[in-house]
Amino acid sequence: MMRAYKFLIRPTVGQEQQLAAMLRDHCGLYNAALQERRDAFRHVSRTTVRYGDQSGQLKEIRAFDPDQARWSFSSQQATLRRLDKAFAAFFRRVRAGEKPGYPRFRSSRRFDTVEFPKDGDGCRWNSTPHDPVTRVRLQGVGHVRVHQHRPVVGRVKTISVKREGRRWYVILTTDQARPEPLPPTGSAVGIDLGIANFLADSNGGFVPNPRHGAKATAKLEAAQQALTRCKRGSKRRREAVETIARLHRKVRRQRLDHAHKTALSLVREHDFIAHEDLRIRTMVKAPAPRPDPDRPGGFLPNGAGAKAGLNRSISDAGWGVFLTILTAKAECAGREVMAVDPRNTSRRCPACGHTAKENRPTQDTFHCVACGHRAHADTVGAVNVLRAGLARRDTRKG
Repeated sequence: MMRAYKFLIRPTVGQEQQLAAMLRDHCGLYNAALQERRDAFRHVSRTTVRYGDQSGQLKEIRAFDPDQARWSFSSQQATLRRLDKAFAAFFRRVRAGEKPGYPRFRSSRRFDTVEFPKDGDGCRWNSTPHDPVTRVRLQGVGHVRVHQHRPVVGRVKTISVKREGRRWYVILTTDQARPEPLPPTGSAVGIDLGIANFLADSNGGFVPNPRHGAKATAKLEAAQQALTRCKRGSKRRREAVETIARLHRKVRRQRLDHAHKTALSLVREHDFIAHEDLRIRTMVKAPAPRPDPDRPGGFLPNGAGAKAGLNRSISDAGWGVFLTILTAKAECAGREVMAVDPRNTSRRCPACGHTAKENRPTQDTFHCVACGHRAHADTVGAVNVLRAGLARRDTRKG
């Protein structure tokens, strides 16, 4: 199985300049290849340029441009392959009738990753094994110190260098044997994701919602206001932009940390985990405008303000990230995760099975109008999710 590792690297001042130059030259190659494709398609002949055509030109480009010649040939092929994937995704969206999103030119600030497709070809992980400090060798840069905070298991397949603000990271993908599954616990659980609480389980437990984004709102607003007061192109504006980006990166890391810890706790304690099959992208869509028939050009209230607040809360909770991490950890641990239909899970009585909107008079309260059963609404939802998950699992097993 494939697994990724991400480590902070600590380049010297000279190495950091070389890393920045590497990103800049790869960005120039990407933009030049994109321009060639645009010009070829706009020509009267409507010529199609593909990855093989542009990869075949690399030898001539490197012979003509000494700046491009100092970097790894394979990493430049990976950059051209990246553009080819962008065009493939563009044509797929066109065929599906979605918003196309034609590939755009990248500025040097937005081009932040260079990939080396094979360890030993333009790069070398643990390039100084005799040294107690781990280093990665990058062609044109040298041996860069790595802050390796955990061991790397398996054979390194690809190496990528990424810039995040003022920090640099190396990302490894390794091919490793499937780990031994965790010992069985005999426990099954259903979880109900929410806003007031991050999740509720079928055993009556709750995980609080940390609301990392909401806690950082004041600082982000202050940083945004400071940005609006800065003159374009000034040093103060660049510093303000970096401050905003740093705050967003901190929130993202906090959200990932919470998701990893919560998922790991569930995987360690339960053999079977059922959750709602949420369509998060649909849930956070803005409501459609409502034209006013009596006032041409006017619109009726559509609840967009309240929906925007709910959308922010859903995005801040990070349900999609959590479910992705939970599925990956469960697969490594030999656990089973099942997604079930979320309809009526919080309206169906777990005692008598009666389903009605009136069963949930408030956000937190469940009171069955048929049998009088009372419980927390999120716990009821988790119980129903677990039952649906077990039923679906039994159906699959036949």
